[in-house]
Amino acid sequence: MDYETLMVDQRGDALWVTLNRPERLNALSRQLVEELRHLFVELYWRHDIRVVVLRGAGANFCAGLDLKERDNSSGAERGPGAGLIGQRRISEIVIAMRRCPQPIICLWDGSASGGGFALALASDVRIGTPRARGNAAFIKIGLSACDIGVSYFLPRMVGASVASELMLTGRFLGAERGLALGFFSAIVEADQLEAEGQKLVAEMLLTTPLGLRLTKEALNHALDANGLEAAIAMEDRNQILCAQGEDFGEGVRAFLEKRPPDYPKARAEREAARR
Repeated sequence: MDYETLMVDQRGDALWVTLNRPERLNALSRQLVEELRHLFVELYWRHDIRVVVLRGAGANFCAGLDLKERDNSSGAERGPGAGLIGQRRISEIVIAMRRCPQPIICLWDGSASGGGFALALASDVRIGTPRARGNAAFIKIGLSACDIGVSYFLPRMVGASVASELMLTGRFLGAERGLALGFFSAIVEADQLEAEGQKLVAEMLLTTPLGLRLTKEALNHALDANGLEAAIAMEDRNQILCAQGEDFGEGVRAFLEKRPPDYPKARAEREAARR
């Protein structure tokens, strides 16, 4: 698919994805919604991509749904049925983000509201700038703040009390408070944001392809697991699977020899992708 509202740059085993509507603060137009959903659904099958970086062009991450585009669509079909179809088009994005096996690093500068806030929440790691701030803006425009996965992700990140405060008011969560709550992994200056993201990408790519994918899968499973034994069962399965291939032996050798690993599976997938 040729994207018009996304810039997609494959750098080795990492895919850098940029929301590219800076003149509209990267607001989610119908086309941007379609392109994001397509990209994350397709990533499930992209074994040549091991890490994804998500960011916004310009000075903001994403202003949420493009309300001006909605205002200009008076002739569109209305009613609960049509509304649910439209709603699912966007909510499927965060489901695909959680399901895709690649860790998603969100590089967040400026504001992220509504749907943009949801995209950041559905990412696995968030690195922000001092200007980064986000809110569940839905409640400020006559809707429920429980939208696009926000009611699922936010309490798991900041606790029920803070999530309730933010969602019942639409207040912004800023960089300083977000870092203190563990919502952000790091806060860096805007001119260091890409470099900080690249450092994290490089560290992730030192892991085995299978180990990285299964770690994201099991971590998400553990967040929803019905107790310790269910989480450990998934962990046990992961370790046995990872130990079966050549990558485990190469990982041990590289560690003992104090050198970067050269994983056979990652090398084979890169060569297959080039073909």
